[in-house]
Amino acid sequence: MKPRIRQIGMALAAVVLIVASAAWYRSRSGNGDAVYQTAPVTRGDLLVTISATGTVEPEEVIDVGAQVAGQILSFGRDVDGRMVDYGSNVAAGTVLATIDDAVYTAEATSSRAQVQSAQAGLERAEADLEQFKAKLNQAERDWLRAQKIGPSQALSQASYDAYRSAYETAKANVAVGQAAILQARAGVVQARAGLSRAERNLGYCTIKSPVDGVIIDRRVNIGQTVVASLNAPSLFLIAKDLTRMQVWVAVNEADIGKIHPGQAVTFTVDAFPGVTFKGSVGKVRLNAAMTQNVVTYTVEIVTDNRDGRLLPYLTANVQFELQRVKDALQVPNAALRWYPRDDQIAPQYRESRAPATQTGSRKGGRRRPAAAGGNDSSHGRRAVLWIPDGAYVRPVAVHAGASDGTRTVVVGKGLDEGTAVVTGMQSGDAGAGDTRNPFAPQFPRRGRNSGQGPH
Repeated sequence: MKPRIRQIGMALAAVVLIVASAAWYRSRSGNGDAVYQTAPVTRGDLLVTISATGTVEPEEVIDVGAQVAGQILSFGRDVDGRMVDYGSNVAAGTVLATIDDAVYTAEATSSRAQVQSAQAGLERAEADLEQFKAKLNQAERDWLRAQKIGPSQALSQASYDAYRSAYETAKANVAVGQAAILQARAGVVQARAGLSRAERNLGYCTIKSPVDGVIIDRRVNIGQTVVASLNAPSLFLIAKDLTRMQVWVAVNEADIGKIHPGQAVTFTVDAFPGVTFKGSVGKVRLNAAMTQNVVTYTVEIVTDNRDGRLLPYLTANVQFELQRVKDALQVPNAALRWYPRDDQIAPQYRESRAPATQTGSRKGGRRRPAAAGGNDSSHGRRAVLWIPDGAYVRPVAVHAGASDGTRTVVVGKGLDEGTAVVTGMQSGDAGAGDTRNPFAPQFPRRGRNSGQGPH
């Protein structure tokens, strides 16, 4: 009898355990204490953008260098009478700096002397030519008289030949004199060219501003020696016009196809929190750069800086405007990602399970939404929003359109401004109120939860 009583006791214990387990699971699956997180449908404008980071640059920058070597002796004065320095306003022709010109002054003096010497040589050659012409004239007359007399008792053959030779020599000397003049003239031109070069080098010792502008960088100090060899050393960096600035932005190759000249752009800089600057795309440079296998293109953005707030080389956080939707219904993106379990759906909607946009697979006791971007229509991809219906939720089919990464434009029947849509769940244990991610794994614990069944 005892073994039989023991078997009956064990069977009764098993039944009690099964009943208790069923009651526990039922309490876990109930919706009585489910608290849905909701957000209202709003109406307004939505802006779709591409984000990037760039640098504020002057629209036109002149790099002023030195074309001669020497020591910096002094700096000039700006339009306000102060010594040229960072931020100085300068006009075209303003002296920026002077270089020691002792060597170049000596070269110029030597070149002037060479010009004078060459000029004197030319004058002497011209005088020699006149002398050669006079001798030629005399020799020609003597030769004509000798020809009339001819070799005879009055004129020996030797004298006859001498007159002839003197005439031909005088004639050749004239040609030599003419060549000497040409050579002397070339010498004058060469000497003058040397003088021009020496004077130009001497002029290079005074560094002048080529344009009106603002000095944004001074790269030398008084006493410093600059050496001009193959490349001219840079002394000053002058921004020609700071009322118009550019923002150079590196845009990823995946987004460059959406950028075009004239496109509206907004950007902010850390120097002025809360201030939004406007601009437009001016140019897309074609020389791409690759950094760590990432290809980027530089986009030039033109912006107005007449108020002078934008300073060169500030970091800009840029938003390229791709699409602007006005006066449209919007929901948080979390509302499009959230999906309930079957037992959280209102009973009258369980037969259809969900609109045809949802997949029929089940995982962890819930259906998963269709892949984003599928089932496109004229209004965008098809999606589902869930609206609280007592202790349950009911579906509303919508078309999801443009998104700014936080909110998405939706169009659907029965959806109005102010309608509450579910974005998540809250726990109902003892009013704990802790927020739960519907896609995070849930683990069983003692007590009742918000209706999130075990996965």
